[in-house]
Amino acid sequence: MAIRIFVTGGTFDKEYNEITGELFFKDTHLQEMLRLGRSRLNVDIRTLMMIDSLEMTDTDREMIAAHCNKADEEKIIITHGTDTMADTARLLASRVKDKTVVITGAMIPYKFGSSDGLFNLGSALAFVQAMPKGVYVAMNGRIFNWDNVRKNKQTGEFEELT
Repeated sequence: MAIRIFVTGGTFDKEYNEITGELFFKDTHLQEMLRLGRSRLNVDIRTLMMIDSLEMTDTDREMIAAHCNKADEEKIIITHGTDTMADTARLLASRVKDKTVVITGAMIPYKFGSSDGLFNLGSALAFVQAMPKGVYVAMNGRIFNWDNVRKNKQTGEFEELT
């Protein structure tokens, strides 16, 4: 069973410019993360975009959905910024059928060394293999249905709506 991973950017892949103090995108860290996690899964990584999710448009989300629908794999992970992850999940649920799609990200950039990204990626890899077809968000070791999740900006964690 192959798993397709689509990279869209977000904090997951941000780097820190020590001179300007700004965060920026260079390249995805997925291969390094999979190697560190000693993953032996058959994955195909494709970078769709490298943007902050606050800059993501509905056109960008439609493009993600189109790539999910075109993918041969039925198991798909999307790395994504946390601020609009639920918005993308909502659109994907209306456009992508007969696949298991798990969206994940990080609150702290992987390159910072104290990131939750490696844990969230590992969780997403396990969840995408175990969950039935549908769209989900995997954060903080939990799996959420697309229509019952939000980012709690006070705690920095994802939670159910109800």
